[in-house]
This record gives sequence, structure tokens and C-alpha cells, in this order.
Amino acid sequence: MPELITTRGTFTREELGLILPHEHVFTDLGPMEAANWRGAEPDEVVDAVSPEIERAKAAGVTALVECTPEGVGRRVDVLEAVSAATEFPIVVPTGVYQEPRIPDWVREASEDELAEWMCTELTDGADETDVRAAWIKVSTDDDDPDGIADSEEKILRAAARAGTATGAVIGSHTLSGDVVHQQLDVIEDAGYSPERFIWIHAQAEPNRDLHAEVADRGAFVEYDWIGGEDQSDETYLDHVEAALEGGYADNLLLSQDRGWYDPSEPGGGTFRPYTYLVEEFLPKLETRGIDEATVRRLTRDNPFDAYAR
Repeated sequence: MPELITTRGTFTREELGLILPHEHVFTDLGPMEAANWRGAEPDEVVDAVSPEIERAKAAGVTALVECTPEGVGRRVDVLEAVSAATEFPIVVPTGVYQEPRIPDWVREASEDELAEWMCTELTDGADETDVRAAWIKVSTDDDDPDGIADSEEKILRAAARAGTATGAVIGSHTLSGDVVHQQLDVIEDAGYSPERFIWIHAQAEPNRDLHAEVADRGAFVEYDWIGGEDQSDETYLDHVEAALEGGYADNLLLSQDRGWYDPSEPGGGTFRPYTYLVEEFLPKLETRGIDEATVRRLTRDNPFDAYAR
């Protein structure tokens, strides 16, 4: 039976409710060479983030997926501290971010070495903790919409091999639908299935035909800037309705890409609450005539199916 691996142990489907599939607790977006994430004190992060976790719990959120990989300040010990303080499950990734934030050790590693590293984090513990990673986060360069850099393809092939060995889903920050097709080709060539792939930030691709094409290949399509300034709620509602009308209810994920404590900013920066989806967006889905069973599928079952193994 599939289980969701979290900082609080493993959970079955019946033990969880609404899951946020793309959020951040701790992310360093400052200059890579400054490595501010290394000096962050877990207690300071706990003090800043815990009230927001409690707000999310009160709104009905039962778990969230942390989407910060290597290259943007992943600290599993910090996630573990926040989780322990709030008794709240956080789903942790292995994996690596995009150019130009790929760490030197990743550039120098072979595909075999990267696959072995990911497998170890997925089975034994991540970032020198006992917390197992549940999934693999990868990315493509936002400034290169025409293809995948060699370094990014090496990481993706390693991810596909680690996914094949463990069943872990691969989620990719990718802004172009054409590039997603290239990624799915790489994954299939490496022996893994598009059904274990999440297209993160699909809303950045304006061509909804590409959303449907990717879903037709079996992948999850994730709309995850809900509540942000880039697109209105009406646009997201249109995205969801189009996906449902196309028969892709089982492929759709919804989240906010919110949070987070940034150690490069004074006091961790400005935190964006995790509650917009539940308090603002889901009621609007209901006004569009989306029934309760479908909302449950989108916010509970699909996230579990994507990240559990």
C-alpha cells in the first residue's frame, strides 16, 4: 500500500486530508556564493514559520510538500525542527535546482554518482538526517526556453534512474511545455514512466494544448502560483475547468508556491501565508459548479497519488 514519507513518518491516504503539493518553508534566494542558508539557526526559523503552519492546520491543511532542492538552500534539519515544533508533516525532496545555481559538486559528479546520492536520500535519509526524501525535484533554466542544458539533462537522467529504483516521483520547475516534452522523452529513454512526473508551474505556459498533451502522456500538471500576482483567480479557474472538461481530473495538482523563510533577507523576509487556496480559491471553484468529490480529488487524492510510494 502506498505511503507518503514525511518528517513525521509515513502516512496512508486515510490518515491525511488536504495536502499542499508545492510550497516552501525555507529557501535561500540570495547570491549563491554567500551561502546564507548555511548559517541559519533552526530556532529562528521555527519562531517565524510555526505561526503560519498553525494557521494552515486550522484551515484544514494536513501536510505540505517542501520544494526546495540543492542549489537554493535546502536544510532538512530546519524542516525537521519546524515539523517537530508544530507536529505537522512536511514532505522533503532530494534533487538539484537549475542553471546557474547548480552546486559545483553536482557539476563534477557523474550520472551514476548523482543517481546513487538520490537513492540514498530516498531510502536512508537526506542531508545528513534520518528524514527520508519522498521525491525528486529538478529544474530547467528559465532563460533558455528552447531546451535542457547538459548539466540539467544529467541530473534528470540520474533522477529517472533513482525514480526507477525507488518509485519516487520527479517534479520539475519548467516554464515551457515544449521543454516538458523533451524532459519526458529523456525520462522514457532512461527507463522511467511519464506517469511519475510532475510539471511544476504549468500555468507559466500560455498554450493550454500543451497542458493537455503532457497530461495525455500520463504526467501530473500542476497550477501552483494560485494567490499570486502573475495571474488572476479567474485565469486559474479557467485552467481548472478546461482540464476537467478535457478529462484530466486525475492529472491535476493545485498549490500556491508560498512561504518562506529566506535567510538572505532580514528576519527571513516577508512570509506569504499558506491559507489562500483553502480560504479564497476553493470556494470560488465551488461557485463554478465544481462538486465536492472533484475538489477532494484535486486537493487530497491527487497530491497523495503523486508523492506517495
